[in-house]
Formats: sequence, structure tokens, C-alpha cells
Amino acid sequence: MTSAKPPAIAVTGLRKSYGDNVVLDGIDLSVAEGTVFSLLGPNGAGKTTTVQILSTLIGADGGDVRVAGHDLAADPHAVRASIGVTGQYSAVDKLLTGEENLVLMADLHHLRRREGRRLAARLLERFDLVEAAKKPAATYSGGMARRLDLAMTLVGDPRVIFLDEPTTGLDPRSRRTMWQIVRDLADGGVTIFLTTQYLEEADRLADRIALLDHGTLIAEGTPDELKRLVPGGHVSLRFADDTALTGALGALGRGFVDTSDDDRLTLQVPSDGGVAALRDLLARLDAADIEPADLSVHTPDLDDVFLTLTGTHKDTVG
Repeated sequence: MTSAKPPAIAVTGLRKSYGDNVVLDGIDLSVAEGTVFSLLGPNGAGKTTTVQILSTLIGADGGDVRVAGHDLAADPHAVRASIGVTGQYSAVDKLLTGEENLVLMADLHHLRRREGRRLAARLLERFDLVEAAKKPAATYSGGMARRLDLAMTLVGDPRVIFLDEPTTGLDPRSRRTMWQIVRDLADGGVTIFLTTQYLEEADRLADRIALLDHGTLIAEGTPDELKRLVPGGHVSLRFADDTALTGALGALGRGFVDTSDDDRLTLQVPSDGGVAALRDLLARLDAADIEPADLSVHTPDLDDVFLTLTGTHKDTVG
């Protein structure tokens, strides 16, 4: 029997303080290999500090941390060799061309010249930068510069990549392109640790999300699991006529009807949107020999989760 893979990132009791200011108060995290994990929280929650510790930039005051199988305290060099970090602000040298930036990174990783050039060519093609390869990076659009920055991170073949707000300032099309790149990396086995100010981005990309507030983890789960933590979810059932609508209301014993012209035949039933709740609802309708013409599940979005659990508006995510 094959044992389960160890997590790519395992954190237990992580603590960090600056004087009397407790930034991280004993947090625990486990990030599975080949997944996208997003850490969210208001400004000052401790997200940046967490990333800085996990990427060996600063030390922790306490706790056990393993990244890519290596003990952070005992072997930080092995951790650095296994990770890549792409910050909010591009590390691209704008005086060099895209190709020169990649070749420089290959040199810094002590790759042979020919091997480095071959790798640079593959990455330029992978990130759709072939036509701009010979142009100075100063001429690149924001989306192109972010793609080049991430390509440079991949030169070291990292097993874990820390992405700090990778799409800040990008237009919607460039943002979607970056989302696809991140998803492809995870599908290829790379673990992504993501911080973002866009809750939609976390919803689209993350396999699991942790919500950090005042240095403490207050919730963790899949996006759908987190949405079910807050009220407001419901199932909308549209019926062909008033008779079916009235029968459904009687069979379910709850729900309300929007009296507007467009929705007068639609019954909204409070629900967490889970499989068990949906199965029970449909079984009750089936027992009453009632079939809806249409059904849709509505759950709160991550904005609702963020506001409910932290008492803070999403605009303060950072």
C-alpha cells in the first residue's frame, strides 16, 4: 500500500512578534503538493510575514516549518533551492531583453551556457514571449513583464512557488492569462502559495483557502466550504405554473416567492448549497410528484465570507 505524499508545506505553531506586537500567534498550515493554496486576510493580518518566513527571508520566533520536505530552521539552504518567489513588484531587469533576463537567471543557477539558452528558449515559448524575446523588458506591457518574471522563477525548477499578488495592476485579459499559467503549473505538480487582493482570483484558482486575521487563522477550507459558513445561500426553483409552485411550497414547508413579474414562479429555499441538503430537497419534491422547470444553487461569495468572518470590507485585503 502506497503511503500518502507528505505536504509540500507543513507549519505547526508558527509565531512571530515585533516587540509587544504579536504578528503570528501560533498558526498551523498544511499545503498539499501540486495544489494552489491562497492565504487571505485584511491588511496587517500577517500574510506578508508568513510568506517572508516560509521563503526564508526572515526568521520565526517559534514553531515547526517544513517546506518541500526540508526543515526550515535546520536547512534553510535546501528550502531556498526548492522554492521560487515572485513578488508583487517585478524583479525583471528592464535594461535587458527578455531572453537576456532568462539567460542571466540560468547563469545564476550555474547552468551550462548551452543548457541555459535552451531553457530560456523553452520558457519564452511557454509564456508566449518569443516575439518579444529580443526586445528590452522596458518595452513590455504589465502582463508581459509578469509572465517574464514568473518564467525567470521557473529557471530554478522550483517545487514550491510563492506568488505575492501576481496580477496586481493587470488588465482583465492579462489577469486571466496569468490564472491559466498558475493553474497549469499546479496541474504539472508545482505547489503554489498565493496571496492576492482579488477575492475572485482566490475563488478561481485556489484548491484551499485560509483566512488570517490578527495573526490567527480563523477559517480554512475549499472556496465552497468557506461560502457555506455564512448565511444567505439558497436554492432557486422555477416552476411552470402556479399549481406546481404552490405544491412545492407545501411539500418543502419553507421558502419565499419573489413577486416581481420575472420571478413570480420562482421559489427561493434557504440552503447551504451542499449535496446532502440538495438531495433532501429534491427527494421531497419527488415524493410530492413535483418537478421544477429549472433549478440553480446560489451561495455567498468570498466577499461575503471575508466581511462576515473578519468584519472587514474586501478592499482592505492586501
